[in-house]
Amino acid sequence: MESTVENITLPIDIRGILDLLPHRYPFIMVDRIIDMEEGKSIAGLKNVSMGEPFFQGHFPGEPVMPGVLILEGMAQVGSILAYLSVPETIGNKLVYFAGLDKVRFRRVVLPGDQLIFKLEMVKLKTRIAKMTGRAYVDDQLATEADLLASFG
Repeated sequence: MESTVENITLPIDIRGILDLLPHRYPFIMVDRIIDMEEGKSIAGLKNVSMGEPFFQGHFPGEPVMPGVLILEGMAQVGSILAYLSVPETIGNKLVYFAGLDKVRFRRVVLPGDQLIFKLEMVKLKTRIAKMTGRAYVDDQLATEADLLASFG
């Protein structure tokens, strides 16, 4: 699938993601964008590895991905949708996490899992984007939330 945004084709690999997002290791929480309908929806993935630095302390002997980092990954994928929906913002504005509602954690995410983030745009205005997001592992719902983002 091709996007109408110049020079963007799917899938978007980590190099393309780093061109869009200001996040860097160890805080980049998305490895690939696998699907997108500009202004409407996006799907991205994160391969969860035991080498992630947060597993050292969450929790020793019982590694579980922190829920806030699952939400951060969801927000990063949503930021990519926002950027590609309003391409003049790329490199000119940051997309800030502005709010969360209806957050639910349905299952734990463990080393070796692959998170698939799926977001749908609910509303897109000049400065605000509202999205509904879900994160899946093996087709099982792991996390869901409504996200609000602002261009700043």
